Amino acid sequence: MSLRKLFVALFLLAFAFCPLALAQSVRPPDNAVNQSAGERAGVSNTLGSNSQSDYWRNLRGGVRGTVSIPDKNAGVMVQSEGWHWMLVRNGPLKKYGGYALGGVVALLVIFFLLRGSIKVESGLSGVKVLRFGAIARFGHWLNAIAFVALALTGLSLLYGKSVLLPIMGPHAFAALSSGAKFIHNWGAYLFIIGIIWIFLAFVKKNLPAKEDIIWIAKAGGLLTKGVHPPARFFNFGEKFVFWSVVLCGTGVIITGLALLFPFQLDFIPGELPVHKMQFASLWHAILALYLIVVVIGHIYIGTVGIEGSLDGMKTGYVDRNWAREHHSLWLEQLESHSNQKKAAGELAE
Repeated sequence: MSLRKLFVALFLLAFAFCPLALAQSVRPPDNAVNQSAGERAGVSNTLGSNSQSDYWRNLRGGVRGTVSIPDKNAGVMVQSEGWHWMLVRNGPLKKYGGYALGGVVALLVIFFLLRGSIKVESGLSGVKVLRFGAIARFGHWLNAIAFVALALTGLSLLYGKSVLLPIMGPHAFAALSSGAKFIHNWGAYLFIIGIIWIFLAFVKKNLPAKEDIIWIAKAGGLLTKGVHPPARFFNFGEKFVFWSVVLCGTGVIITGLALLFPFQLDFIPGELPVHKMQFASLWHAILALYLIVVVIGHIYIGTVGIEGSLDGMKTGYVDRNWAREHHSLWLEQLESHSNQKKAAGELAE
């Protein structure tokens, strides 16, 4: 046999046994993995001391390690709740929040087309009655201006990426977002002052009263002409707006402070500090969206919805006939006190 034939025979023999050798080489030896015979046979034992699944499950759930840097929160490497938070924020929160905002605007447009602006049926008398003093009006407008600024900037931060970014482009949107964040953070302090101001100024006049039941039953006279349920200084609709702003506004303030000063408010629910931030972020947006919906209705009623309503907050005075139709009990009490003072003055003379 020549040397050439011998080389070819050895090559063919090696090629014939090569698949068997490769098949054997890809299988790890028995001591290559730290598994028991049962686990290698397909029987899982996640609670065993040799299992790594519990380790990774704990790591995914936000297990805390130790770090040498000042920020100890960096010791949490992974927490999957952040993914769920993002899905809720960018999913149901934005979706149903958008439905609520669009829905209330649509309802008010339909109501205006059907009912129009509710006029003073007896006509304006020209006689003015003092309703709000300068201090009360200042607190209202402070709160109103701060709220509108927070609402617009908050909506741009929540919906801007999906609505404004495609229209404005990345550079303009980045500048807008930066400015919105600045206004939102600093405008929050004016809103806090405004909430405290209107609470102290109006809380006594917004306590529940038996007349509120009648007002609710008659829908405040908004649906039917000639219906004017009795009301004191504030009717049930105004009381509803007041307590919504005070209570939900307080919730917005608390969650907002938690976001302004991260990881500082320990009473916010959550197992880990980052969970507290996620909770605060979601509820801050939910409460704010609810308030925006309520205030949109309040703005409509106070401007084009009912004739003469805005005068009380512009000048402090309202028309006597407007007061008689919308706040008859308050007007009666006011005129009774006025007559008593007048009679007392005449007796003194």
